[in-house]
Amino acid sequence: MASGKLRIGLLGAARIAPDALLRPARLADGVEVAAIAAREPARAREFAKAHGIARVVADYDALVNDPELDAIYNPLPNSLHCEWTIRALRAGKHVLCEKPLAANAAEAERMAQAADRAGLLLIEAFHYYYHPLAQRVREIIRDGTLGKLTRLEGKFSVPFIPPTDIRHDFSLAGGATMDLGCYPLHMIRHFSGATPAVTGARARIGTPGIDVAMEADLELAGGATARMSCSMEPSAPLQVMFEAHGERGSLSVINPLAPHRGHQMTIKTAAGETQEKFEGDSTFAYQLRAFAAAVRGGPAMPTDARDGVIGMRIIDEVYRKAGLPVRGA
Repeated sequence: MASGKLRIGLLGAARIAPDALLRPARLADGVEVAAIAAREPARAREFAKAHGIARVVADYDALVNDPELDAIYNPLPNSLHCEWTIRALRAGKHVLCEKPLAANAAEAERMAQAADRAGLLLIEAFHYYYHPLAQRVREIIRDGTLGKLTRLEGKFSVPFIPPTDIRHDFSLAGGATMDLGCYPLHMIRHFSGATPAVTGARARIGTPGIDVAMEADLELAGGATARMSCSMEPSAPLQVMFEAHGERGSLSVINPLAPHRGHQMTIKTAAGETQEKFEGDSTFAYQLRAFAAAVRGGPAMPTDARDGVIGMRIIDEVYRKAGLPVRGA
């Protein structure tokens, strides 16, 4: 970072980029989105003009090899995460890669090995994890407030995903579990502090190989059970929630994913029922600040490549238990 700023290149003109990177960069000291490349140069120029990105480069290869960049944000389709993340790492760039990290666990392992060899950061963009609400949920579950855990549940459904969306495309590693279910699976694991085993899964199928809805049953060490459910069916409710039940109480959170857009957290114990609220910036802003700090040698980020491998192994097993092919296989 010769300029003193963390200079990030944007791979593609993805819809998530303004929320996930561009607006947070304006709030983060010493961070600049310095260049963009897209499959269609005209689209890249249009996107750069709309969002104040100084440079448009010819293609993805030119972006990852640009000597003026320190890091790459990769929001490409899931099927392209592995190839372009590894290319960026080999070119000496840190990478913030959208979730899920890869199409499958084997790809995630290759990505993690590439990061290890390069001595660079590869971070999976589970932005919710860095918000104060998520920190508080972890604290409540782990400090004994709820007693021994007995049951966890996470749900995420979005009914506004048209059939033409890439999430319905098996060749692009689509599916409801990949796009939506990865979040509650991650929450179950990171809020509890335990890696669950998948004991069963049931899918509803849309286009061949694509789960438009999934339910997965999980078991944690110590006897607690968990369930993940997700859906992108037109009839699904718009919802994201997480619940934890223990021998002495329970916790429920409405919208743990993006609490800056509204949330509710309720804790019930023998002492009564309480609610907590959390103000602050977007989850994406907290994540980008943590990424910039880690690049500069600050605290490590828990959602790193090795953690991503664990998450992809669980996703792969959900698909196997549901009788569906692993993505990218």
